[in-house]
Amino acid sequence: MFRVGILTCSDKGAQGEREDTSALAIKDLLPADFPVVQYQVVPDEQEAITAVLVDWCDGDKVDLILTTGGTGLTPRDVTPEATLAVVERLVPGMAEAMRAAGLVKTPHAMLSRAVAGVRRQTLIINLPGSPKAVRENLAVVVPALPHALEKIKGSPRECGRA
Repeated sequence: MFRVGILTCSDKGAQGEREDTSALAIKDLLPADFPVVQYQVVPDEQEAITAVLVDWCDGDKVDLILTTGGTGLTPRDVTPEATLAVVERLVPGMAEAMRAAGLVKTPHAMLSRAVAGVRRQTLIINLPGSPKAVRENLAVVVPALPHALEKIKGSPRECGRA
């Protein structure tokens, strides 16, 4: 079992002006052995986002953090900057794979600034804010999550097959 935290980054969500349907989409797509044990909505403020990321990672509260929202080009979209401020190692292939899959559906996928990285023993992945884009992007990375998280936790198991 891998513990999951969902962090929604949304000014309107934090003010109670918008229902968080993206977090519901994430919960629906996660395998049964990925229980959501942390959930929070914060405004699009870098300090608020980094505070939660650090707390969940350093407090060993979760193995995987999925952020939703704040990955675009508006001035308030700061989730990637907040993530980059706290991760120790990047996992660029995950964000690249999500963008590549998205480009098959829309040219707007190239506008995503989402990142993925590791802090301590927690994997952090930025997802878009719309439920449709969340489903499409998460579907790309879900197959790799168990192996990624096992490796982050220090599994000595071989990666390749004979």
